[in-house]
Amino acid sequence: MQSARRTDASALVLARRYRLVVVLAVLGALWWFLLGVLERETRNAEERAANMVISQLRSALVIKGAEIMLSREGTLAEHRGINPFPLVEHQWGNYEGLCEAPKPAPGNWCFLAGKQKETVIGPGGWLIYNPRQPITIDRRQAYERQPLAWAVTTEFADRNGNGVREQEERLTGLKLDPVPLTEEAAQTQDAQR
Repeated sequence: MQSARRTDASALVLARRYRLVVVLAVLGALWWFLLGVLERETRNAEERAANMVISQLRSALVIKGAEIMLSREGTLAEHRGINPFPLVEHQWGNYEGLCEAPKPAPGNWCFLAGKQKETVIGPGGWLIYNPRQPITIDRRQAYERQPLAWAVTTEFADRNGNGVREQEERLTGLKLDPVPLTEEAAQTQDAQR
């Protein structure tokens, strides 16, 4: 009788351990799935936020270009390379202002002012974004902690469709174009200090 009780007790202990292992395995699988979903959603959120900033800045540049053309005070060419962030009346939580380092903190924007030649009119610089993780911004693949850059340029009426502005083709507005961020751009910033 004693041995039967021990066998029943040990079988009960084994059944409880088996249930505990099954529950822990199910919880582990759910936790793994949840972490994957969380990572995907944070990537989607960062991608949407960065693309929204680009879209808002482009809209502000369209308005600024129209204001310049209507006021006839100044030219569109004088506004190449401007910092587009001040054009939008919004307190940007992830905008650092002028770049203090070659690149902003992960997930942040900054404006890298370029060194101007004496013959160049107006300011010049690049808008820099440093992604936290691999995402797609403005149809460009961005990799973790590898900054992307944009510059304010002018649009023109391309009558012959060659993509190059000739003397007779007039400027029609301002736009934000992706540009390669090279070591030369970062060295330009360091030379200003």
